Amino acid sequence: MAKPTLNSTEPVQHSRILGIGGYRSEHTVPNSDLVEAIDSSDEWIQQRTGIVTRHRASPEVGVVEMSEEAAQEAIANAGLTPADIDSVLVATVTFPYPTPSAASLLAHRLGTGPVPAWDISAACAGYCYGVAQADALVRAGTARNVLVVGVEKLSDFIDPTDRSISFLLGDGAGAVVIGPSDVPGISRSVWGSKGENWDTIRVTNSFLDYRDDPEASFPTLRQEGPTVFRWAVWDMAKVAKQALDEAGITADDLDAFVPHQANMRIIDELAKQLKLPDSVVIGRDIADNGNTSAASIPLATERLLRENPELHGGLALQIGFGAGLVYGAQVVILP
Repeated sequence: MAKPTLNSTEPVQHSRILGIGGYRSEHTVPNSDLVEAIDSSDEWIQQRTGIVTRHRASPEVGVVEMSEEAAQEAIANAGLTPADIDSVLVATVTFPYPTPSAASLLAHRLGTGPVPAWDISAACAGYCYGVAQADALVRAGTARNVLVVGVEKLSDFIDPTDRSISFLLGDGAGAVVIGPSDVPGISRSVWGSKGENWDTIRVTNSFLDYRDDPEASFPTLRQEGPTVFRWAVWDMAKVAKQALDEAGITADDLDAFVPHQANMRIIDELAKQLKLPDSVVIGRDIADNGNTSAASIPLATERLLRENPELHGGLALQIGFGAGLVYGAQVVILP
């Protein structure tokens, strides 16, 4: 007797970003508010990072609240309603509950219905990881419209006296909806990890240490700045070039470049390594918004499109990289 065959999903050939949204707190923190704790100056921070201000959320606003604001805008800009969303991905490392996921609560608050929802822990590459997963879900026919959110409340995990990373960090959320497309809208992703440098961006100790050791402090973020800088500049330039190759284009074909907003010097050096022509608009949200980890690329993209509406429908190279060490890059058609 022949074995029965399984029903198969109807695959979709292509996907693209349909809409984008962002959330920035109204609370702006200038460098002058931080310099005394790290025995530094506004000039030192600007020279090393390019950051002038950053946004930090108030105590009552958390990861889910920021995500909801950004997601509602992205869904509306896609011309959809929450009922049209059938998967929810949230990239974050700052949701204070190991379980349940932020994504499941966000889906409920948006009113999507009982859709699959999960969190992605890939730090500053989390958004690009989410785009890669959403692209695969749509093209496989597993989902039709996928909400991807990059969100962080990094201010909850900052030691204000730390000179390695604390002054870099801000809070915020960016979101996109990814759905079917008649033309390729998201290139094959180039993504990976470098676990041998696992401890170069880290928290000071584990939550078990904090629980069990009376002298252990609450876990806060640290980084080995010089090591991370060299990796970001030299290794990520190679990843970015590989992403262009996977998309079948060159830097001259780009309309925009949106790297993770880690440090203005890293952004400038990547642009130099890629030999970007002057016509390519570069996302530089970091000056006003700081480093928001998983939220930085969608926030920078949202700002880029708001300030340069002629970029709608253009080609953008995006690349995220950070703790893990992890990285992800792809070329997308801007919504």
